[in-house]
Amino acid sequence: MRRQVVIVATIIFFVATEFTPADESVAKEIKLFNGQDLANWGFFLTDPDAKMEDVWSVKDGILECQGKPMGYLATKAQYEDFKLIVEWRWPEKPGNSGVLMRITGDPMMLPNCVEAQLQNGSVGDMYGFQGFKIDGEKSRRFDNLNVAGGLRGLKKAESNEKNPGEWNQYDITVQGGKITVILNGKKVNSATDCDVHAGQIGLQSEGAPVQFRTVALTPFESSKE
Repeated sequence: MRRQVVIVATIIFFVATEFTPADESVAKEIKLFNGQDLANWGFFLTDPDAKMEDVWSVKDGILECQGKPMGYLATKAQYEDFKLIVEWRWPEKPGNSGVLMRITGDPMMLPNCVEAQLQNGSVGDMYGFQGFKIDGEKSRRFDNLNVAGGLRGLKKAESNEKNPGEWNQYDITVQGGKITVILNGKKVNSATDCDVHAGQIGLQSEGAPVQFRTVALTPFESSKE
């Protein structure tokens, strides 16, 4: 009886091994910030004479932003659909910054893109700049056509921001016209009917020092390197 069980188990093992192929479609996580340098990033600053290193630097595995001059760091690669993880904190007085996604068009302070807000007190809000389309629950929607080339916004449903000085984490899923924002493990916002196109990922310099320790992206099939 024991011998029969062993034989059956062996057959099952070989059958499973032979006929269960590895899933080669599963995308691997890309560390957009590698903890060492900014070789895979470009930048835009409102001061044309400023250099990247005037604002952005890497120290002890931390990406540090001085906040001035204002502008943003942007990936050289473009991504359309993805899961994005960003960890950040305020080393001094909390201020303003943001995570920019699907950046296209001419570089400017607020380019055509969708932003997940990092401003202290408003973390979880989402904005569409330069006419970028974004929609969602009507009670949380707002528009200001006179700001940023046509601003469309979606207020967070609730807050889950940590105390100043502590690390916060965004888990953002961008797929087709839908964007979901999870803040420190809690879903705080979701948008629908967003513009769909490949674009850069950006981190804002917007007046106050801010630190990042994780910027990692897992692309879905539609994303383009």
